[in-house]
Amino acid sequence: MSKETLKKKILEAQKSADIASLYILEQEVHELFDEETLHGYYANILDLALEKLTDTLESHRVMDMSDVQDFATLRALYEYAMEHYSVGKASDAAALFEVLGGLSRDEKFSNAMKLHQRAASENLSLDDFLEKIADLPATEKAGTFYVSYFTKKAQELLDNNKSKEG
Repeated sequence: MSKETLKKKILEAQKSADIASLYILEQEVHELFDEETLHGYYANILDLALEKLTDTLESHRVMDMSDVQDFATLRALYEYAMEHYSVGKASDAAALFEVLGGLSRDEKFSNAMKLHQRAASENLSLDDFLEKIADLPATEKAGTFYVSYFTKKAQELLDNNKSKEG
């Protein structure tokens, strides 16, 4: 695909707020565009996702993972939360994970976000979270866009939280 054709497809997807299509074009964007353009591309995805988040909250609905746009929106917001986590903004990440946990009707996703939120709230570094709490091989095998499988230490993290609350 030429750069011009790709730009047209991106513009069409942006105009229709089609986050899923933007993710489909992601590989080609990586191959054809420079780092600065890539940054703008992802910023645009995030802007659309934040807009969809606002619309979802205002309409008092939950997102459905089987809806392609909801799925893509949750992915974009999850990546945003993980970005905050990776740069040491654990409290911001924890707040985003908490919102994400309540945003989807998918129980597995919501439960995973609770673990993410707990780890970030405990100021556990992202590296420690990925090494000690996340089960990355199982997550990779499952093919989810989010960390969806966890080690036994994850239950300890939740149990510690319950004992603090109780």
